[in-house]
Amino acid sequence: MRYPVLNHERQPLQHAREIVAEYPRPPRLEPARCRVRIVFAGQAILDTAAAWRVLETYHPPGFYLPVTAFTPGVLTKTARTSFCEWKGSACYYTINAGGRVATDAAWGYPDPSPGFMPIRGHVAVYAGAMDACFVDDERVTPQEGGFYGGWITSELVGPFKGGPGTLFW
Repeated sequence: MRYPVLNHERQPLQHAREIVAEYPRPPRLEPARCRVRIVFAGQAILDTAAAWRVLETYHPPGFYLPVTAFTPGVLTKTARTSFCEWKGSACYYTINAGGRVATDAAWGYPDPSPGFMPIRGHVAVYAGAMDACFVDDERVTPQEGGFYGGWITSELVGPFKGGPGTLFW
């Protein structure tokens, strides 16, 4: 049975039902239209309604969050880099708060490809490296595996790329 991907132009994210297998490739960028919060080391380090979502086939959405929405001093750029065929060259950040450190736990695109320019000045965060990440009031489940950084919420229908045997989907 196939479920329709609903348009959430005017409805809260938690009421949508999305089939990640029907997300596009190449990926699509869209405003998230929800509240996003991150807790690390027992502290709220981010609370914003200005996120972007990247939707790609078989991936739970990646949330890109304004650097300016993080608690000052939490993000420190590292030497790690990578390349995405769609978004361009990425740099990574360590997250520091409350005496805890999560190395390379966030990444962003300082000079993204033309179709992804709105995420300039934004970073995505590996939910599994944080105490908790929330979309609206729902705690997310991190995407499996150590490479992708999608956030799984109850409105998503898998299967999700990232676990064993899914590398070449």
